[in-house]
Amino acid sequence: MPVSNLDLGLRRDGGLTHVLDKGVGPRAWEDVLETSGAYIDIVKLGWGTAYVTAGLERKLEVLREKPVVIGGTFFEVVYAKGKLDDYKRWLGELGISHVEISDGTVEIPRERKLELIEDFARDFTVLSEVGSKDSEVVFAPYEWVEWIKEERDAGAWKVITEAREGGTAGIFRPSGEMRTGLVDEIAHSIDLNDLLWEAPTKASQAWFIKHFGPEVNLGNIPPDEVIPLETLRLGLRGDTLKEVLLGGDRTAAS
Repeated sequence: MPVSNLDLGLRRDGGLTHVLDKGVGPRAWEDVLETSGAYIDIVKLGWGTAYVTAGLERKLEVLREKPVVIGGTFFEVVYAKGKLDDYKRWLGELGISHVEISDGTVEIPRERKLELIEDFARDFTVLSEVGSKDSEVVFAPYEWVEWIKEERDAGAWKVITEAREGGTAGIFRPSGEMRTGLVDEIAHSIDLNDLLWEAPTKASQAWFIKHFGPEVNLGNIPPDEVIPLETLRLGLRGDTLKEVLLGGDRTAAS
């Protein structure tokens, strides 16, 4: 959506931008929302940062117009500590309606994870996550597909594909190179609307947009990269101009 009087007719219909917050303060968020709030769909307070953030309530007040979710790693901590009911109460007290459920570090038995998704989905909007945070752990594509389907069936609103904040695990190799074959296998079997691809780097964001279009759901976007991502989505940057703005062949991105 243009904010200037020069209308180039550039629009997009859909595509979530999920922003990763690593400790940004409320005044900084006011600036971010003023300049790029229209392009932010959900904010994740990464891993356990919410637990140690002073003035968390003030920060959430600034973000009140945006869905906020606490990172899945903190869910794993709560699970390991046996504090799930306390966690639900705490989220309710904070006014947080979304929850991320992952098992990227702490091993949660498969059936138990599905039970947890179903349980939390009764009171929260659940984002589940598939994939390990250990860059040495590699799952077969069919396992990713099976687990994503199971978690959607259990009640997850979106399923996140693990990449970590640096793009070094899950759908990425430790070198930062994307596992494009894995991504294609997942996309072939799962509705793209049900997926949230973690894409913390410009190269990965451009690849997803060129491959799947501007409406692809992308996550782990740093706050200061929201506007650059929007320009990628609209074809206002050289990386995607031909494919998005001039109607080039998306398959060339592969």
